[in-house]
Amino acid sequence: MADHKMVEHHASVVVNAPVEQVYPMWTHFNDFPKFMRFVKEVTYIDDQRSHWVVDVVGRHEWDAINGPWQENREISWRSTDGLENSGRVTFQSVGNNQTRIDVYVFYNPPAGTLGDLGEKLGAGKQFDQALQRDLTHFAKMVDEAPPGALDPTASNYLFHSDSAAARGETTSAQNETMSEQR
Repeated sequence: MADHKMVEHHASVVVNAPVEQVYPMWTHFNDFPKFMRFVKEVTYIDDQRSHWVVDVVGRHEWDAINGPWQENREISWRSTDGLENSGRVTFQSVGNNQTRIDVYVFYNPPAGTLGDLGEKLGAGKQFDQALQRDLTHFAKMVDEAPPGALDPTASNYLFHSDSAAARGETTSAQNETMSEQR
């Protein structure tokens, strides 16, 4: 999907946990509002498709389909409607129980020429900062987790205090999925 209209954003962090533990946590998209401030909802349509609501320089929604996934190495997605975007997250073991996560997001700024101008005037930098901040929150959550708390199948384990979930900024659909997991 990445073409001449798409802009690219990238953020990276090293997490103090092995890739075999980090990768499964990232495949639970509906947990993203627990450590990301700008992700307000990720609800599943089925095992390959999800609905997203984010608030970065305005509220945006889309449905996404999973792209190719390589266990413990990479996940990817692309939107099927709504905000045109795609991306991938790569995982690399970088040492004794450490994993480097690289997130690449490509999107077509909404509002045509005005969106392109907004991207150049600071919206892109704002998104980069939000993405990096949220990755740092994820790494900090992992560092502070008590033993056994990083099981992604018991996802009511952790919240970052600056996340959308902790701040009460998630959608009602997201709140329903989180209450079902308890």
